[in-house]
Amino acid sequence: MDAKEKFSQYVAEQGLRHTEQRDKVLEVFLNTEKHVTVQELYELVRKENKSIGYATVARTVKLMWESGLCRPVDFGDGALRYEHKYNHEHHDHLICTRCGKFEEIYSPELEKIQGELVKQYGYTQQSHKLDIFGLCPECANGGVREGA
Repeated sequence: MDAKEKFSQYVAEQGLRHTEQRDKVLEVFLNTEKHVTVQELYELVRKENKSIGYATVARTVKLMWESGLCRPVDFGDGALRYEHKYNHEHHDHLICTRCGKFEEIYSPELEKIQGELVKQYGYTQQSHKLDIFGLCPECANGGVREGA
């Protein structure tokens, strides 16, 4: 099942109408690989369809989250962003506290350690996320890129 089918199924299960506006918001979100705020997604949607309002975008993002298509990410800057979740591999983030730059990271070794910790403490894992906050190389070097 692709993301659009999953969304349509979820909307139907909730007893909601299938609308072209929701489809457009979903399409724009799926076509961007960025981590976007509701406002940023609204601005992207408005470039393609001026008739879609902010409330429609916000409600659609909520439905996408509830259906498992996206997840919220908080990089500590006061803006809640959303990233793709469905059919996207798990990853964690390195986040610069100065400039806001972030990197998506994945470590099989770290995933193994996390699994061992869950088992050691007798938990049943439902999900997890790891966000590491610090300074990117450029900010750590006073704005000078490494190797420059």
